[in-house]
Amino acid sequence: MNKGRRGRLALTASLLAAAALLSACQTEKDLDLSSYVETTEPADVLYNQALANLNAGRLNEASKKFQALDRQHPYSEYARRALVMNAFTSYRMGKYEDAIGTAKRYLTLYSNNEDAAYAQYIIGLSYHKQIQDVTRDQRESRQTIAAMEELVQRWPDSEYVADAQAKIRFARDQLAGKEMQVGRYYQERREYIAAVKRFRTVVEQYSNTRHIEEALARLVESYYAMGLTSEAQTAAAVLGHNYPDSQWYKDSFKLLQSNGLEPRENAGSWISKAGKLFGA
Repeated sequence: MNKGRRGRLALTASLLAAAALLSACQTEKDLDLSSYVETTEPADVLYNQALANLNAGRLNEASKKFQALDRQHPYSEYARRALVMNAFTSYRMGKYEDAIGTAKRYLTLYSNNEDAAYAQYIIGLSYHKQIQDVTRDQRESRQTIAAMEELVQRWPDSEYVADAQAKIRFARDQLAGKEMQVGRYYQERREYIAAVKRFRTVVEQYSNTRHIEEALARLVESYYAMGLTSEAQTAAAVLGHNYPDSQWYKDSFKLLQSNGLEPRENAGSWISKAGKLFGA
């Protein structure tokens, strides 16, 4: 065999080997990619698997199944149920932002569905769980109130209304507590005008919270320190009229008495007008 022919045969063999190697690599690549293809399962099977995991406390697995159902059967009734259940699962896992986002998506898609009230309830609960103590910012308290008030207004006959109202009361109490905390801060530094502003907010906006008695007593102290005795007397009179057995009233009465004064209501004062709304 001449040298030219041997060279051509060698080149052909090399090309065939390269082609075989490329084909093998491509096949291996295809096999690897196939492992990432999600197996499609019937909607009812996925939903029941998700519920079983949820009931068993396997929350991560339950969430994955609910999400798979949403991807694989997006227009099914099971997908609708899975969406709100996944919001609940995220809430149970402490993933509150995920729960809020999923529940809001549900409301966007199914605002008139029977589970819409439950989705709104999950939003409110998720905000409620994130409420900080009164020394911190109370953004979540305001968000809780907004979410739960929407529930009460849109679905007044819902089974979640009673608890929603309880959560609203708690959040309002937190907001009042924050005002009191800031007001005491100013009062301790003898910045009485700033302090009065905070205590007045509690009296006018949060009179049905547990902070109202202290707010009125702090007004007595602040106005007395400023020399505004008529306002101090009015605050004490309103406090005594509404909470005659309160220790805060006893302390306020004693403070006024130390300077020969006593509780006396000025009907023209804002405090007197606010006091008439207590319990309304």
